[in-house]
Amino acid sequence: MAHKTTFSLTTPLYYVNDVPHIGSAYTTIAADVIARFQRLRGNQVLLVTGTDEHGQKIQRTAERLERSPQAHSDQISAAFISTWKQLDIQYDRFSRTTDPRHAAIVQEFFHRVWQQNDIYLNQQQGWYCVECEEFKEERELLENHHCAIHTNRQAEWRDEQNYFFRLSKYQTQLENLYQKQPRFIQPVIRRNEVLSFVSQGLQDFSISRVNVDWGIPVPVDPSQTLYVWFDALLGYITALLEPDSEPTLDNALKHWWPMNLHLIGKDILRFHAIYWPAMLMSAGLPLPEHVFGHGHLTKDGQKMGKSLGNTLDPVVLANRYGADAVRYYFLKEIEFGRDGDFNESRFVNILNAELANDLGNLLNRTLKMAVKYCDGQVPLVSATEIPADHPLKSLGLSAGDRAAEAYETYAFSHACEAALALVRAGNKFIDQQAPWSLYKQGKQEVVNQVLYAVLETVRLAAYLLAPIIPTISTKIYQQLGFSVNFNQQSAQDNLMNYTKQAQWGILSPAQVLGPPEPIFQRIEL
Repeated sequence: MAHKTTFSLTTPLYYVNDVPHIGSAYTTIAADVIARFQRLRGNQVLLVTGTDEHGQKIQRTAERLERSPQAHSDQISAAFISTWKQLDIQYDRFSRTTDPRHAAIVQEFFHRVWQQNDIYLNQQQGWYCVECEEFKEERELLENHHCAIHTNRQAEWRDEQNYFFRLSKYQTQLENLYQKQPRFIQPVIRRNEVLSFVSQGLQDFSISRVNVDWGIPVPVDPSQTLYVWFDALLGYITALLEPDSEPTLDNALKHWWPMNLHLIGKDILRFHAIYWPAMLMSAGLPLPEHVFGHGHLTKDGQKMGKSLGNTLDPVVLANRYGADAVRYYFLKEIEFGRDGDFNESRFVNILNAELANDLGNLLNRTLKMAVKYCDGQVPLVSATEIPADHPLKSLGLSAGDRAAEAYETYAFSHACEAALALVRAGNKFIDQQAPWSLYKQGKQEVVNQVLYAVLETVRLAAYLLAPIIPTISTKIYQQLGFSVNFNQQSAQDNLMNYTKQAQWGILSPAQVLGPPEPIFQRIEL
């Protein structure tokens, strides 16, 4: 058996100020797709997600809703777990910053940094956005000190003593990191944003708050609580603890650290690409391999928000159209890393055209012909009999490599296109060959070859799309006579292995086909 490598990745730990929105769903779907692909590769995979539950924003939200902060956190955290289940997201660890084991890890980490003389007490003055949980420079604020992100919220003036982390001390080390590891921050547009910010000079940042009860006390001064970001980033490490392990840094870092990938939205890039590596450097810990900051989503060309009344609920979308439809649209239609837009008419048109018509109809009509002309079995054709320059085989021979490269670089739309190219070629080929006419002419061997080539092309397309649309891919595989479920993580046999299944010519002659059924129903608006 080949030696398996490990691949570990995280989404952000989502803030529990409200139930999941389409932005957090987008990140988590993408992370799930990466994890699924790596599992198909035969790797041991750990996907970490979870919730960030401390801070003044949560304290105030809970007070407004007349709940305790813990009861509020429990309720919203449960909503995230439920939503990820509805979207077929298969995470391995769910990290919560209210877990007592997390507090123990945070305190140990704090002491490591404290011993490096990288934490000190100083006066903090400035404009603070509670929604961002972040001090803002004047240049970052709009008129009347409104936050540029939460435009309907005015920043608050703060003048208090806080504990600071010596971020400025790590300016040169961070610049060396970005130079020596240019792919540490991805995509390039995000890397350039960080380089520009760091080149202006890094300032130490406050890692504690006064008059905030809801948080982890500062170990050397319980009158203050740790800043929510200093606390939350360590949730990635806490998640690595085995259930029966004592909560120490050494135990948490044994197997999965450093992470291969932190997948985040671009709005929290600074925390992950500047603050986090500097904190890890201070504590003497290895750095994650990559930080990828994807773009933001809009709806009908407009920024989404409760005040605008145009939010997009991923649960409503999944209930109405199915999890695969949501997963497919956002990863196929939006170039990952750039901003993207949701429009319901375009959403429906794309799903109908590509999943119902192109993919679904091709499988359905070809299966029906196989039932009629080949006794419901895979035609008696060996893939080796089909020449390499055959229009479908020639395309299929390189499709697996193209899709793999796309998944490895998080170019999900390109992975979809590699599969769609096969589907479109299959539709064109079957129309040109007209096996119904060939059958009437008594050309059974030609019919067999045509139907085999098309069925195998659909199989390959379904396999390449399996990380994105696992339920539809499962239906296709089962109709082709395979006993497989792409939603079962444990399946690592030949039917799941990328090296074997991402080739053209896997279908076995005379394999019994399942009954033809629509894999995706057309949507009517």
